[in-house]
Amino acid sequence: MQATLMVLVCSIAAEPSTEWKKLSTLPDREGFAGSFAGVSHGALIVAGGANFPDKKPWDGGTKVWTDAVFVLERPDGSWKSGGKLPRPLGYGVSVTHRDSVVCVGGSDATRHYSDAFRLEWKGGKLVTTELPPFPGPVANACGALLGDVLYVAGGQEKPDSESTSNAVCRLDLSADKLKWEEVEPLPAGRMLSVAAVCDGAFWVVSGVDLTSKSGRPVERVYTRDVYRYDPGRGWKSGTTLPHPVAAAPTPAPTDASGFRVLGGDDGSQVGVAPDKHKGFGKTVLRYDLAAKKWVDTGAIPSPRVTTACVRWNDRWVVPSGEVYPGIRSPEVWAFMPGKRSN
Repeated sequence: MQATLMVLVCSIAAEPSTEWKKLSTLPDREGFAGSFAGVSHGALIVAGGANFPDKKPWDGGTKVWTDAVFVLERPDGSWKSGGKLPRPLGYGVSVTHRDSVVCVGGSDATRHYSDAFRLEWKGGKLVTTELPPFPGPVANACGALLGDVLYVAGGQEKPDSESTSNAVCRLDLSADKLKWEEVEPLPAGRMLSVAAVCDGAFWVVSGVDLTSKSGRPVERVYTRDVYRYDPGRGWKSGTTLPHPVAAAPTPAPTDASGFRVLGGDDGSQVGVAPDKHKGFGKTVLRYDLAAKKWVDTGAIPSPRVTTACVRWNDRWVVPSGEVYPGIRSPEVWAFMPGKRSN
């Protein structure tokens, strides 16, 4: 018994600690879900997304998409207006690449889009550059950057889709001529998954599938599966999560030993009344690459879903997002994974 306890204590002590810090609050009373986010020339950019600015959805409120762009030039600074997106847009894929934020897909109140573009904060101004459009309209997909190659997986083609997509496309952002290329599809359709790049591979973690039976409304199926794509070798299954995770901040924070999944929605409160909802998951799960297992590494001080996760200097930033169904937060949190103790 004592030996077992000692092994457990040593195992916990070996896990890296995490320091969380709240940065300057986004200059919007409500905050947004589904924003694009990334870093350009040292500045953090948060763009687009949606909220309920007047009434909450259960009071008949209307969801409104924004084209607003906000810029934070240093971690201890204040947000400033950074211009506007080409249109109100949210729930797309965004990554940081060579001092610009690459944005793909997304939606507004009526449809999904195939738009792709770069945002660059240059000389105190926002510069927007078009990229080749994604092969089809998509929202609620996930994506991450493997070297210079952007992978985008899953999602939905339109707001009323009765199934999720399993399509996966990639774009080599270093190529002389940019062109999307379709690769082997996911083993299963997914949306609201977490993407990661680790060990030279692209990962798609958990998320939601859709199912519909004749005469019945479409239902969400919350999953625990994990898939790994190695270029040239295709997909294989990874270690199943201990519980479902949907819409957690993405792409996942990564280091040489694995990656982290920050909270998320496990589906256990679907249908719960708004005043009874307990909020989304707080648990931080780290995938240990060497051991091929998931490890609980603590809790998030302010969990949220449908938001990005951005590497900024020595920290990872989770800007705004949804804290309860229909309720956003303008808070911006950053964390620095600690070093392993001996």
